[in-house]
Amino acid sequence: MVNTVTNIMPKILARGLLALREQAVMPRVVNGDYAQQAAQKGDTIDVPIPSAISVNTVTPSNTPPTPADSSPTKVQIPLNNWYEANFHMTDKELVEVDRNEHFVPMQMSEAVKALANKINTTVHNEYKGVFGFAGTAGATPFASAVSAATDARKILNQQLCPRTDRRMILDFDAEASALALDSFNNVNQVGGTGPKIEGEIGRKFGFDIYTDDAIVTHTAGGSGTPLVNGALAAGDTSVVIDGMSGSGGLVVGDVITMAGNTQTYAVMTAPAASGGAQTVTVAPAITGTIANDAAITVKASHVVNLGFHRDAFALAMRPLQGSTQGDSYGNQIVSMTDPITGLSMRLEVSRQHKQIVYSLDALWGVKLIRPQLAVRIAG
Repeated sequence: MVNTVTNIMPKILARGLLALREQAVMPRVVNGDYAQQAAQKGDTIDVPIPSAISVNTVTPSNTPPTPADSSPTKVQIPLNNWYEANFHMTDKELVEVDRNEHFVPMQMSEAVKALANKINTTVHNEYKGVFGFAGTAGATPFASAVSAATDARKILNQQLCPRTDRRMILDFDAEASALALDSFNNVNQVGGTGPKIEGEIGRKFGFDIYTDDAIVTHTAGGSGTPLVNGALAAGDTSVVIDGMSGSGGLVVGDVITMAGNTQTYAVMTAPAASGGAQTVTVAPAITGTIANDAAITVKASHVVNLGFHRDAFALAMRPLQGSTQGDSYGNQIVSMTDPITGLSMRLEVSRQHKQIVYSLDALWGVKLIRPQLAVRIAG
């Protein structure tokens, strides 16, 4: 049986990766172009962020100009997500895996689904730094018009997001509303029968549109009548707030606006909930002068549908060490990386009393690295 398991393990893992490719939505649409060297939990990966470059007037001279200094930055992604899903497989299923190239055991499919859901959730949970905001909090987008998509497009354009490689991720309610609109399903308007027949929206308004059941809901903080305590100048990132009541302080991930300034800001750090006054940091930096006692408006709790460029989020998924030679305890271990998506998993097979346990595990890190390339589409 050991030799049989050893020979079949690559087939099991390959089919698991194919299932993961289908189930994991966000890893397919964010930037995952990072090296695949084996790693362990706690390692970090440096992602370079380019700096802006200005153009200069050309003046012919016998002395060439000195190139302007550039200061690219980097963001570190910690590989801090290491999860596993275990399942059992009968001898009959093991034989069927070897014999039928399309066979995927039921419990293995569930294990892969669980991992995919976890990966998706960790990517979605990076939304808190996204300050662009379209739609109306608490109202399902596309209920009667396509303005959620056009507003999201406008905001990304204003934030200088590249026009290519844009994606939109919707929850099931938003997708259902969109599919009911002529702008999304009328053959004469969309140029195809995909939405009508398959229920797939495809590419609209410059976005490749997907649906995902892992989309999160942000619960907003704040109560009372929050005001800016002390005037703010362009470039400030720290805001003192007073006028709140009870224990309703702002929370990380809140989106706020301040009177006299049209920019939306994401709350990046906030102390434990407290009434009265609190100091928070926001992103982006304040874009203009804001007067003392300017009223602060907090966007209400909302479903965080997203529109974004693939480079807004970075996913680093690294293979764990594995070898079909087994470890010192007799377990059989093999790792594999999907060449299409870069998703990596490891399969470990161990013998217990009268049964065999299969364990799929994965290691990854994810981070919002360029928040200006993303926008929330509130639901």
